[in-house]
Amino acid sequence: MADEKDTVHYEGAAGGWGSVRGMTEVLARERPTPAALDTLRRQNKPGGFMCVSCAWTKPAHPHTFEFCENGAKATLWENTTRRCTPEFFAKHTVTELKGWKDYDLEQQGRLTHPLRYDRAFDKYVPCSWDEAFAAIGTELKMHDPGSTVFYASGRASLETSYLYALFARMYGHNNLPDSSNMCHETTSVGLKKVIGSPVGTCVLEDLHKCDAIFFFGHNTGSNAPRLLHPLQEAVRRGVKIVTFNPIRETGLERFKNPQSPVEMLTGKHTDISSLYLQVKAGGDIAALMGMIKHVLAAEERKWREEKVHVLDVDFLAQHTNGFEEVKRYAEALSWDEIERESGLARADLEEAADVYVDAKRTVFMYGMGLTQHVHGFENLAAMVNLALLKGNIGREGAGISPIRGHSNVQGQRTVGISEKPELVPLDKLAEQFGFEPPREKGLNTVEACEKIISGEVKAFIGLGGNFVRAIPEQVKMEAAWQTMRLTVQIATKLNRSHLINGEVAYLLPCLGRSERDAQITGDQAVTMEDSLSCIHGSLGNITPASAQLKSEVAIVCGMAKATLPPNPNAKWDDWTADYGLIRELIQETYPEMFADFNARVFTPGGFYKGNSARERIWKTESGKAEFTVPKTLSALGVGDKEGRWRLMTLRSNDQFNTTIYGYSDRLRGIEGTRDVVLMNPEDIAAAGLTEGQVVSLASDADDGEHRQVDGLTVTPYLLPRGCIGAYYPETNSLVPLWYHDEESKTPASKGVPVRIVA
Repeated sequence: MADEKDTVHYEGAAGGWGSVRGMTEVLARERPTPAALDTLRRQNKPGGFMCVSCAWTKPAHPHTFEFCENGAKATLWENTTRRCTPEFFAKHTVTELKGWKDYDLEQQGRLTHPLRYDRAFDKYVPCSWDEAFAAIGTELKMHDPGSTVFYASGRASLETSYLYALFARMYGHNNLPDSSNMCHETTSVGLKKVIGSPVGTCVLEDLHKCDAIFFFGHNTGSNAPRLLHPLQEAVRRGVKIVTFNPIRETGLERFKNPQSPVEMLTGKHTDISSLYLQVKAGGDIAALMGMIKHVLAAEERKWREEKVHVLDVDFLAQHTNGFEEVKRYAEALSWDEIERESGLARADLEEAADVYVDAKRTVFMYGMGLTQHVHGFENLAAMVNLALLKGNIGREGAGISPIRGHSNVQGQRTVGISEKPELVPLDKLAEQFGFEPPREKGLNTVEACEKIISGEVKAFIGLGGNFVRAIPEQVKMEAAWQTMRLTVQIATKLNRSHLINGEVAYLLPCLGRSERDAQITGDQAVTMEDSLSCIHGSLGNITPASAQLKSEVAIVCGMAKATLPPNPNAKWDDWTADYGLIRELIQETYPEMFADFNARVFTPGGFYKGNSARERIWKTESGKAEFTVPKTLSALGVGDKEGRWRLMTLRSNDQFNTTIYGYSDRLRGIEGTRDVVLMNPEDIAAAGLTEGQVVSLASDADDGEHRQVDGLTVTPYLLPRGCIGAYYPETNSLVPLWYHDEESKTPASKGVPVRIVA
């Protein structure tokens, strides 16, 4: 592999003065109100405002500044002084705006008025809330409920999410896809299958008690920077951190704490990963099975020589099923196979496995690099296999911890946003609200897209997010999208999804979470669930960007009231006035998780909702934790061939999901552009390309479809041979809709087959 000096890279550490610079730049761009700076002081603290960025937990004893660079960017972005008013839309047609970049659309600022799309003039025009609700209700009454989709992004509160799901089911469908379908659905499906719980098993205290942490497929420095604080503390007490990731990401290499005067003034930083292995995209199954093979060999040697076990044999006997089958499979694997598929040397995998052997308690953390593959379930199951060998689930200082993106994407599922009726207490809802909930399985994201393309979906409501930009198969989807009868988007800022409209379309502006939510009974708090299953209250304090804005709760209730027949148990006006009443409903529906909900809203550090697998209660078919024999050693959906590359779609340091804050991917050393394709320097030479050459990427999925993204500059980067990287969402159109995890239908965006067109 080429030396780092031959590539684009970042010399510094994550955090430090670079983070300060990043926050300063967005501060200058957004020109937020003075109150926004006070909100940063309260951010992620008990009784304060919970960040709308990542879902990492909020500690009971926060730092002086309990926000990261991207969390600050998200808050300042929301509290910009820029306004996107009806006058802006009077000046620009929707067709014209389709030619704008994502960044430029959102830079117009906060939406201020409800808007209706006027197809005759190709413009958005202002309308009243009453008009919007009445029209949406009339349209929804015209359609078979099964032909409508209610999508939710992962930032909507528990209160909003509960009512949104209730609205959908009272209307008559379970078509409730959310952003988890595109990111971590493999977790929800996979963990449920192998340990009986759809979410991770760790709490924050586990990071303070573990001896080793293994990372798979996550860019922590950009996507969950506050996690770097407990990682730094762990390293200082001797914890070994081993990272498997195709890309060298600065945050898991070195961290300079911006809250430490010593580190900021002396240049001192903490090396995070003791071992960093650049596994090939799609090679995690092989890497994990290689470690398992070595651990099994260590067990045999240790028992033979010292009569001491490496494995937790009591745990395996009492709590697991299928161990012997996985043992036989691993022992039969050759190291040649493992090295070929993982792209890693046997010695490196054995070194990683020895860290695991020596650790008494291990935490496994992972991101979408593990879940967004055609065989993403096999990736996850192989990681669980390794954890089970030493009983590292269901005890302190150990466990599985997916690092979620959107701030409440996990919580939405907890309170009913799910297309799977078996995951929702429908009988309880029927009893509470006096209606018969639909029992048919609903549509997930991929299935919704398929039915939009086929013309079977007639109406789409989007509760936040940027659905049309975030999904695969963008070109085909944008064309099909405009054949729908009704599209409704609830948002704070303008994005591309708002420019791809159905025959009837409304754009409804909502309050941001940091803004004061004043209803008839007073200021309202909302709640969300972090990725460690803790529930936190959030109270906004900033004057809303416009007097015309409504809360997400009020918008959902307004649409429901205009659509559904009267029901004495559906008190939409009362729920809008007092969110405490909604929390009482959540408590009634989910009593085990939300007992005394209103009394615990502002518990420091959040209150823990519980996890059966953490208690070693396995809600699986066998009643035990399941070992899984892999179907394949490659997580990819297609094999290698001459001229085919493995594309990984990436987010930059100046981005959160589809929101582009700017053009500085500082932690990778890329500035001023997003139109790049990252390649190993040796691959650049072997392919007859040159640094700085402009190329196209074309789909190589063998399905006869033409998909192509043009205008990408070849940029050298430290990547495994045969793997390339490019930014999301710009290259989403290269991901076929059918190219998804076999178990969960999560789009496989981390191993997309493409060709380079010079």
